Amino acid sequence: MAHMSSGSHGAHAQPPTRGQKWAAFRQSPFWPATVLVLILAAAAGLFAGSYTYSMADPTPHSLPTAVVGSYEQGRGKAFLDGLEQALNASVKVHPYPGLAEARDAVEEQEVFAIFELRGNGRTAVLDLSSASGASVAEVLARTAPEVGKKTGVALTIRDINPLQTGDPRGLAIFYISLAAVIIGFVGAIQLSVHARALTPFERILFTIAYALLGGFAIAATVDWLLGALDLPFVQSWLILAFTLFTSGMVFTMFNTLVGRWAMVPTWGLMVLLGNPSSGGAVSWPLLPSPLGVIGQWLPPGASVNAQHTAVYFQGHQHLFPYLVLGGWALLSCAVFWTWRHRHPGGREKRRAHAET
Repeated sequence: MAHMSSGSHGAHAQPPTRGQKWAAFRQSPFWPATVLVLILAAAAGLFAGSYTYSMADPTPHSLPTAVVGSYEQGRGKAFLDGLEQALNASVKVHPYPGLAEARDAVEEQEVFAIFELRGNGRTAVLDLSSASGASVAEVLARTAPEVGKKTGVALTIRDINPLQTGDPRGLAIFYISLAAVIIGFVGAIQLSVHARALTPFERILFTIAYALLGGFAIAATVDWLLGALDLPFVQSWLILAFTLFTSGMVFTMFNTLVGRWAMVPTWGLMVLLGNPSSGGAVSWPLLPSPLGVIGQWLPPGASVNAQHTAVYFQGHQHLFPYLVLGGWALLSCAVFWTWRHRHPGGREKRRAHAET
């Protein structure tokens, strides 16, 4: 009878429906693993695409340029018009009464180069500033002599603000800022995995701690160990620490809002959008127009901007990049603190999980 009962039960057992199979799949580890596979594939394509779009073929769109001398008539006008045509870009002319005023504008990072036109434009001096933007200086140095030959202008080129010898391509600031951005949110990820029980206040304190130590390590390696950059050490260290902290708190904010998928918006904001538009690898005038504007308002761009000014334009500091970093840090901390009960960490949640 028992055998017949068992067989009868098996005969009447219904196979799981499609809905039941889907529900079981959603509850299994295969569901998040599948989503991760799709996200990582998309991220790989977007990562390559964003960097290729912004950096593979940098093209000038608008070049702020100082002009001294007779630029509105004769060969001077023909030279500037020819330069615009050769670059297929707008050369934003900012006239100055003398060379000293024009050089002040370079130091304030208002212009990227100076054209000093002499003798009704028959001769000209192009003062480049590689420190303002190595890629812009390279484009002008390559294009201006050809235009001078076509327009009959004898051109002399000089670099009035060269890059440091250990950084001939002007990329070191981009690299150290990139390191600070990535280690910043990776540190926050590791805290969420390995120090999950931290309270909100403790989490912020430990983010500050690794930001200060990480910033010091980056600055010491690049300056003292490798000698690639001669940094204003304390200022550069604190900019890097500020970047690390802001990047870490951005991830913590998204972790509070969207839980385990926080890496997706963090990666999108900081890496896919922020780093290519930062102006570190390719100067803002050579980036696609929207990126050149957006990048200045994101943490990676603000970090590059602040560090660049600290290294090459001492005495001409701008408040804007620090306000951008501070604004993102404040927003992230405020969101995390206001909705801290939603963050997956904390000792109370860990105890409740252990009891269940």
